[in-house]
Amino acid sequence: MDPVDLSDPPASVLVVVAHPDDIDFGTAGTMAALARAGSRITYCLATCGEAGPPEDMDRAELARIRQAEQRAAADAVGVTDLVFLGLPDGRLVPDLALRRDISRVIRQVRPDLVVAQNPQRRWDRVYASHPDHLAVAEATMAAVYPDARNPHAHPELLAEGLEPHAVPEVWVVGLEPADVVVDITDVFAQKVAALSSHRSQTAWIDDIHGLLLEWAESTARAHGLADGRLAEAFRRVSTA
Repeated sequence: MDPVDLSDPPASVLVVVAHPDDIDFGTAGTMAALARAGSRITYCLATCGEAGPPEDMDRAELARIRQAEQRAAADAVGVTDLVFLGLPDGRLVPDLALRRDISRVIRQVRPDLVVAQNPQRRWDRVYASHPDHLAVAEATMAAVYPDARNPHAHPELLAEGLEPHAVPEVWVVGLEPADVVVDITDVFAQKVAALSSHRSQTAWIDDIHGLLLEWAESTARAHGLADGRLAEAFRRVSTA
């Protein structure tokens, strides 16, 4: 599979995830490549990650730290626009309120591309199917279609002056089979820097560079890229 051509990148990209660090484990290389190509990128994070480790830290203090870590990680890949919805970590459900909140951001940002988490549970990798991830993924897909484009969905958004917006395409992280491959070889150092910014969450990783290198090499090989190349992969969903 040939890597995606970023010579004509999407003008606006919105990434929607549950927690700080979700983006940087899976898609920071792609964000760096898109930013370098000229895309305007917005991160939307449903929570501030206050339910994560370390367990003995004050929850409000951890939320503050994790927001700062995410801003530093975003800066490492050239992203400066971040939206924190401030919803309770560990308690997300894909209800109408979450769909409305994500639809609001879609109508504000008006992206050409949304990058979303995987709404399907992975029985072979349960840790990759955190309930918050599944909830945000499901709500994101519902916000993309039909909510954000439907003037009769969430009428309070029209009252806020937010006109409907149709997102033409979604890239889903971790949904197989992947059909979009992004070559991140030239921006790999930025991906490492981004994930390394999450110091409160990565103390258990002895070698962040080595771990990410192994993952990126494996993804590149699995999709037929040349030896020595590094990649991230997605499943494209057209909403046209």
